[in-house]
Amino acid sequence: MDFLTSLLNAMPGAVAQGLIWGLMAIGVYLTFRILDVADLTVDGSLATGGAVCVMLIRSGWSPWIALLGAFCAGLAAGLVTGVFHTRCGIPAILAGILTQLALYSVNLRIMDSKSNQPVSVDKYDLLTSQRYVRNLSLDNPLPLLLVFTAVLVLALYWFFGTELGSSIRATGANPHMARAQGINTDSNIVLGLMLSNGLVALSGGLLAQFQGASDVNMGRGAIVIGLAAVIIGEVVFGKLFHNFALTLLSVSLGAIIYYMVIQVVLKLGLNTNDLKLITALVVALFLSVPYWKSRHFHGKVKPVPAAEGANGGNEHA
Repeated sequence: MDFLTSLLNAMPGAVAQGLIWGLMAIGVYLTFRILDVADLTVDGSLATGGAVCVMLIRSGWSPWIALLGAFCAGLAAGLVTGVFHTRCGIPAILAGILTQLALYSVNLRIMDSKSNQPVSVDKYDLLTSQRYVRNLSLDNPLPLLLVFTAVLVLALYWFFGTELGSSIRATGANPHMARAQGINTDSNIVLGLMLSNGLVALSGGLLAQFQGASDVNMGRGAIVIGLAAVIIGEVVFGKLFHNFALTLLSVSLGAIIYYMVIQVVLKLGLNTNDLKLITALVVALFLSVPYWKSRHFHGKVKPVPAAEGANGGNEHA
């Protein structure tokens, strides 16, 4: 009984973290599934978003303006990765690693050469705070995060229905055909990377407010969590959600499921030092599900007998 009570008390926090990381996961989805580009910039751009947001709030700016600043910082990070990839000919995965590496020093510069900068809800008017996550009040971050997610999904659904958005999708689906249609694929890749990292940095700004501090290492492992959310959403909701907006929503739901699973595992008494190991196992499990389903639960296609194939060919003849 104590276990269930403790688990239920932890669920609001898990849902809130899932919604925040779900915004980051949507950014990962844009590069991973739409652009078909492996972008590792996110580990750095998430921390950049948190650093910019916290430092602007500490300087007296509104938290909304601070979030906008975080988003713009993410756009800049994505631009650097895009230029490395499209203008310098560096492979996308290596371009992301280089930008991520550079962002570590940039983030330290932003945070006045300190690895951690606090932003207390007692001193600053924050949009989200884990202190109120179980309160039935307007300070509870869950309603705001739900609205944030819904607005973001609708905005992306509208954008990718426009001519520019459709050209980005075409670039990821078939770049050779896109170029044959006169689409500037390099510009679309850069724009997609900018939008993706902008969303990741926006998530970093919300996360920094939620946990009350920005840390230079807060983005470490972010790409794994983002991919976990994408894969979990596809495995659980892939056959239910076919609309693009619902597909984006499934990514956010995947992040919530991920954090719920992590909470269950931690409440079972596993050492928190094993969290990265648990994360890797959870991601590996959900990545394996489609393979197991196709191999063990779907009937194999029977080969057509040679005589039957010949008869069919004669009939068409």
